[in-house]
Amino acid sequence: MFSGIIEEFGTVTAIEKEKENVHFTLTCSFANELKVDQSLSHNGVCLTVVEVDKNARTYKVTAIKETLLKSNLGLLEVGSKVNLERSMIMNGRLDGHIVQGHVDQTAVCKKVEEADGSWYYTFEYDFDVEKARKGYMTVEKGSVTVNGVSLTVVNSKDNSFQVAIIPFTHEVTNFHTFKEGSVVNLEFDIIGKYLSKLNTYANM
Repeated sequence: MFSGIIEEFGTVTAIEKEKENVHFTLTCSFANELKVDQSLSHNGVCLTVVEVDKNARTYKVTAIKETLLKSNLGLLEVGSKVNLERSMIMNGRLDGHIVQGHVDQTAVCKKVEEADGSWYYTFEYDFDVEKARKGYMTVEKGSVTVNGVSLTVVNSKDNSFQVAIIPFTHEVTNFHTFKEGSVVNLEFDIIGKYLSKLNTYANM
């Protein structure tokens, strides 16, 4: 489990394909603190550390076909910046919201607007009525995870929404690399999904 508060962005240093799997090697400031079998969020995708090279200050994770199909990890290249968050410590503060690290789908950045020191990003995603009934949607002032970042939704519509990014978040996450056409990962609020499911059973 994660909170959507990014620690820093890591950099992809190597990509290796093996059948339908892809192994990513990344470097970050806390690489030497990682352990094999540890969970780590990459652009909002929970992946397991499978190898750590303390001399090179790198670690390796593996993404399977399903993960590559539902996320933007398949678009990563050597040099790409990836938002990183280690799993929550359960006796700590939940500064963001409950994030599982299970990406629901991708979205496309449609607009980036500078707003006198901050930024507004507009994202558009494929809307499906049945999925929306199951909680795969945004609501005004609700929570959504974009590339692993816990954010508050504004201007929520059926297939799009906006988020406001402060300078600190812009600098320490890969939001500063986004432009029109950038593909991002979305995870909708798990509480909304449970409530939608309960409502379905209540109306049966």
